[in-house]
Amino acid sequence: MSLSHHRSPSSASNSEPSQTHHHSLLPAAVPTTALVESVAGAAHYSGSHVEPPPTKHRHSSHDAEAHSHTAVKGDHKRVLEDLRALYECRPTAEIFERSWHPDAVFEDPFALAKGFREYAAQWYAMPKLFAKSETLSERVMSSTREPNRLVFAQTQRYKNRFVNRTVKSVVTVDLDERDRIIRLVDQWDGKPLGGAWWRRVSGKVAPLFVSVPNS
Repeated sequence: MSLSHHRSPSSASNSEPSQTHHHSLLPAAVPTTALVESVAGAAHYSGSHVEPPPTKHRHSSHDAEAHSHTAVKGDHKRVLEDLRALYECRPTAEIFERSWHPDAVFEDPFALAKGFREYAAQWYAMPKLFAKSETLSERVMSSTREPNRLVFAQTQRYKNRFVNRTVKSVVTVDLDERDRIIRLVDQWDGKPLGGAWWRRVSGKVAPLFVSVPNS
């Protein structure tokens, strides 16, 4: 409300002061829900803390889609747990029977293995090479049904008498209709794999030196 005093031109000396009422600006200044949400968003990017407005939170379609891609689907959780056991030097015949296709392909910077005898040899070799392999962190990046694929990032620490190395990698796992692994690609530091010919040689040679129990 605004208050002003003025004197009438015809009776400047005798008239009482009068009041003129103007429409209040207060209602127009009350923030709407949209305005509060806009300010909250701006504060988020500027690093300020703003309490959320007392209204129902509205999830965008982008948020819902992102959540649906990272929420672990069905047997993908079982595959993830079995792979963690393998990376931690705990291979078993049961893991390969339930989570791997006999003709699956395994790839990492050191090997390109095809079929059970070759890819299983890679995992059974790990307890012989390392006294300990520890998963320091793991984060699911994508879990989808079409395509049936699991992608996760992990940080793994490998130790033996001569090696104490921490490796960050992105692992892409393609699965069949029974959620068995048909292809696993482990990219250290997320980098593309090279040297296919010598990695293929490594995949073929490993079964000659590593004993693999019958699946």
